[in-house]
Amino acid sequence: MAHLPDQRPPLAERGFTLIELMIVVAIVGILAAVALPSYNDYLRRGQLPEAFTYLANYRVQLEQYYQDNRNYGTTACADASGTSAITAAPAGTKYFTYGCALTGNGQAYTLTATGVGDTLSNGHVYTVNQGNDKTTTSYKGTAVTGKTCWLVKGSEC
Repeated sequence: MAHLPDQRPPLAERGFTLIELMIVVAIVGILAAVALPSYNDYLRRGQLPEAFTYLANYRVQLEQYYQDNRNYGTTACADASGTSAITAAPAGTKYFTYGCALTGNGQAYTLTATGVGDTLSNGHVYTVNQGNDKTTTSYKGTAVTGKTCWLVKGSEC
């Protein structure tokens, strides 16, 4: 039986050309340019519930204190035990710091959650007051006015 010569194509016809490789790199780059911001936005939205949870929790503590004392504190916002309830960085928080400001001789307060450091939530500031008026004052690092809700996605309530 006769052995056929090697039928492989010449070297010039094997593999990918530089143009084909550059087209693939361009397509991957375009996909990454679209996917990465969307993924970061998804991660950021996952960090925001921390602020909403702590603001709601602090608000409940202040209301419990108010029921017993007819004020929200004398020199600082207080919890049901009468001690300061609002700490800037409670145990277990990663993405926000918290603050409380008393006004009206302890008859009103404003709770604030501010995004911290190099987290994706940096640049977000949310507030709530004794009337449960929720506002967003800064969203993705941009000042926001007139938003009477906590923005999570987009710029509309």
